[in-house]
Amino acid sequence: MSGTQSPVTSVDRALLILQEIGRHSRGMTIDELSTRLGLPKSSLHRLLGALKHRGFAAQPDPGGPYFLGTEMLATAFRFYETMDVRAVIHRLLLRLSEEFAETVHMATLDGAEVVYLDKVETMRAITMTSVVGGRNAAHATGVGKALLAWTYPTDEAIKAWAERHGPLAAPTRSTITSPAKLAAHMALIRERGYALDLEENEPSVRCVAAPVFMGKPTPVAAVSVTALKDRMPPARMEEIGASLLKAIAEF
Repeated sequence: MSGTQSPVTSVDRALLILQEIGRHSRGMTIDELSTRLGLPKSSLHRLLGALKHRGFAAQPDPGGPYFLGTEMLATAFRFYETMDVRAVIHRLLLRLSEEFAETVHMATLDGAEVVYLDKVETMRAITMTSVVGGRNAAHATGVGKALLAWTYPTDEAIKAWAERHGPLAAPTRSTITSPAKLAAHMALIRERGYALDLEENEPSVRCVAAPVFMGKPTPVAAVSVTALKDRMPPARMEEIGASLLKAIAEF
């Protein structure tokens, strides 16, 4: 159980029950739940009764194991089908902008390009080609590489993507345009957990970007911290990368 005390114990316990049931595809008996959560069976009976009444838990056979109910699944699917990614992730951008005092972006992948859905600037804002609603080549941007690395998670998949959308444009002299080199670069990004744009989209501009999954197998978006290269030496980029991954994990 979590070490943080919930302000409403019964609600907290109900959520713990759902989390625990969700980890076991074959369901869980009340004895197993009592052992795992350290809760008395009497309390579990009451809470499971309420969850069953609302369709968030199910017990197909009397006395048998409990499963997540259809309403639980339907609620989750409805949320993801209608989710406004920009609205959900905007607060993360505000946090990153305040923490680093640099421009932050959020973008999604569309074929060979990224589409910028949100942007938060600071007093140190710099002139860039990125605008909300605008597009850039995915392979040349931090957000694009963060999205590509996990949307196409193998060398073969990345090479096929590059061939399909090639020849890849070179906005600057630093842009990676070779499918083989891009595939090797994506492998490094997956190992590190975040992507770097080392003046590959715009001269003198660097950024650190990471994917946001929100429970899905491939990223729903990527977020980045962008600054002039003078404010982005290697040590600073490594520091931002670690902080970016931590912020997304806590998001």
